[in-house]
Amino acid sequence: MNTIPLPQGNYRPAKRHADIIYTAGMTPRREGVLIQHGPVANDVPLSEYREAVMLACANAIAAAHSLLMPDEIVADVLSMTVFIASRSDFTAHAQLADYASDYLLERYGSAGIGARAAVGVISLPGSSPVEIQLVVAAGKASP
Repeated sequence: MNTIPLPQGNYRPAKRHADIIYTAGMTPRREGVLIQHGPVANDVPLSEYREAVMLACANAIAAAHSLLMPDEIVADVLSMTVFIASRSDFTAHAQLADYASDYLLERYGSAGIGARAAVGVISLPGSSPVEIQLVVAAGKASP
């Protein structure tokens, strides 16, 4: 499990209300350091961003897991927003976001696939190429 990324400002990595956990937007930071900088370039194969997208998603999952009780699991991924720093002529947002969806599908099966938005933006914190925010439902672990 990834360690919970330290906030880069005045916010919490995740917040829980009842059984719903909302994560802050998470960038691909490992031990506080971005592993890749953006924006996503049209002339670079999308596979070059795979690790960054998956790490941002793993960081969001780590933030969500930090609010689970010992007998709970992530029962359902309700929503994922994938922000992609890109130029106006970039059009492969959905394909890049699929790396995060694939990560969640592999980890949680069909419960890992929820609603999703892939959004192009001009810049992200720290010049990150991607930022991911999740909404998940907590549930009891099977005995």
